[in-house]
Amino acid sequence: MKQIPYWLDTAPALPDRSGKDLPDEADVVVIGGGLTGLSTAYHTARKGARVVLVEKDKVGSGASGRNGSMCTQGITISPAEARKRYGQERALELYNAFREAVDVVEDLTLKEQIDCDFNRSGRLGAVCKPGHFEGLRAKQRDLADNFGHETIVLSKSELRAELGTDYYHGALLDPLSAGLHVGKFVVGLADAAERAGAEIHERNAATGLTRLPGGGFLVETLHGTIRAKQVMAATDAYTDKSMPWFRKRLINVGSFIIVTEPLGEARAKELIPNGRLLVAHKNVGHYVRLTPDNRLAFGGRARFAPSNPASDIKSGDILKREMTEIFPQLAGVRIDYVWGGMVGFSWDRVPHAGEVNGLYYSMGYCGHGVQMATYMGRAVAEMMDGRPEANPLRGLGFPKVPVPFYNGTAWFLPFGGAYYKAKDKLL
Repeated sequence: MKQIPYWLDTAPALPDRSGKDLPDEADVVVIGGGLTGLSTAYHTARKGARVVLVEKDKVGSGASGRNGSMCTQGITISPAEARKRYGQERALELYNAFREAVDVVEDLTLKEQIDCDFNRSGRLGAVCKPGHFEGLRAKQRDLADNFGHETIVLSKSELRAELGTDYYHGALLDPLSAGLHVGKFVVGLADAAERAGAEIHERNAATGLTRLPGGGFLVETLHGTIRAKQVMAATDAYTDKSMPWFRKRLINVGSFIIVTEPLGEARAKELIPNGRLLVAHKNVGHYVRLTPDNRLAFGGRARFAPSNPASDIKSGDILKREMTEIFPQLAGVRIDYVWGGMVGFSWDRVPHAGEVNGLYYSMGYCGHGVQMATYMGRAVAEMMDGRPEANPLRGLGFPKVPVPFYNGTAWFLPFGGAYYKAKDKLL
């Protein structure tokens, strides 16, 4: 059993982008080599700027290569909550941005010829209790009436044509959500950024930022210092102590995934006949999909603990039990991969992007990072080019941190996890 992400292990080999000399100056320095950073570098370089991206490990080694590889429509909070918070007009603008984000990913795969198995396979948002089914109908009406988003409600009996299990009590099908091979997408986007003219420096962490009196920043890294007119922080859940302002505004939650041995096409189709993406509507839910080579990927919170080799194994055991509870026919199947990673959540459960003290940023994707990170990289490139209106998240602002003396270490997560797991059982 490999303790590395399936998506990175089965992607084309990355070139070695470490050990290169940093230039003395650049128009833009991007800190972080995940999808946010790569997309920012790509779109900014295409505007003619000299762009340098520094990444402390390898591109895609953080959340961008450790997720469920889903590219789904829909905002990070419920449509009803979005309307309540922001009003109908602003909620619709936000919702449209989340939908357009999937289009941006698809357009990039076509424009840059990134072979990453992008497929609008559709997403099933399934409920786990009979009493929750009517909520699907209410959400369907809300999406259609207020957001122009057409979805399909499936009853438990209708759902049997989509899933080889009787575990769920209905689902809301969004036909236009997509799956992809995120490891291949990361590799392709990094190559595209370099073709556009961006420089990528791996294994070279940014260690400090100094704002210069005449404008711009001095960016200190492990292997040198570079002067930049503009800097973009694209570190999300992997933001370290060099940027404490952002660390305290994010809650970094562990998420874990197992991937089975190859099941073969016939057996895979017994589980998910139409290749849908599956997400369970629970406080502590799970997400499921088939891989392009007919394995089952099964992910979830499992344990409210950081990701490390020992924690990942324990979480993998929990996920396997949950997987076989839902799909008993997989009881004897071998698990080939288990891994974990961190997901960046904001306190108000929506992403945030903008500029603070001259530093641009986009982070806190709350589990919607594949499409929104890519989309927001394009948006930040426009913002740095003098178009603040290109930011769909403008004006939201990070909420006040509700935990006194919080510094980015979410010590309270085990307690919160126990509460939400109990809530799932009772309600």
